[in-house]
Amino acid sequence: MNILLIEDNLEISRGLEYSLKMNNYNVQIFSNINDAKRFLEHQGKCDLVLLDVTLPDGNGFDLYKNTIKKLQIPTIFLTAKDGEDDIVKGLNIGAEDYITKPFSTKELLARVNKVLARNKNANIIKIKNIKYDVEKMEVYRNDKKIKFTPIEIKILNLLFMNINSVVTRVTLLDYIYEWTGNDVDNHTITVYMRRIRDKLYTDIIKTVKGVGYRIDEEQWIL
Repeated sequence: MNILLIEDNLEISRGLEYSLKMNNYNVQIFSNINDAKRFLEHQGKCDLVLLDVTLPDGNGFDLYKNTIKKLQIPTIFLTAKDGEDDIVKGLNIGAEDYITKPFSTKELLARVNKVLARNKNANIIKIKNIKYDVEKMEVYRNDKKIKFTPIEIKILNLLFMNINSVVTRVTLLDYIYEWTGNDVDNHTITVYMRRIRDKLYTDIIKTVKGVGYRIDEEQWIL
């Protein structure tokens, strides 16, 4: 997946570039409207735009309305403005989402994953005899709902939202610590994955030895 980041704050852009690449996204970065517009008009192939509203040579809303929207690229606005009018404006002109600074990188990644999943025109991911409802965060085997603990379903959601990409053990450790507030180690990951696999009773989660885990895409259903 290719993401275009348009952000003039160097610290933010570097941090997001690192996090996105660690999550297996390709990232192209521009710090102003002119360069980003030139890229979009002449190359412009990307799956998602992360767009700062206030840029040194103009307004992100205008770039979206005049260029990005015509190309039908899903967009998430990034901005320090948290006024209701700005949020409503961003969504009313067609943006997929809107997040205000400062924001958690994990929160942004979750929104990126959800927007990309939604724009595949899919609500349910089907892998073999397993179905995952993206909106409800529910898992079914042969159309029978499987009961998972809140942490287990969050781990599965992370895997499903990164279809075809490896979710590293380091990433899982980081997320589980954030979700639980408890110290975790590699054994913790092994225990969770064993429990999840036992409940799925289907081998859809692939182990990438020494790295992490991956679910490969099979079918999306409207």
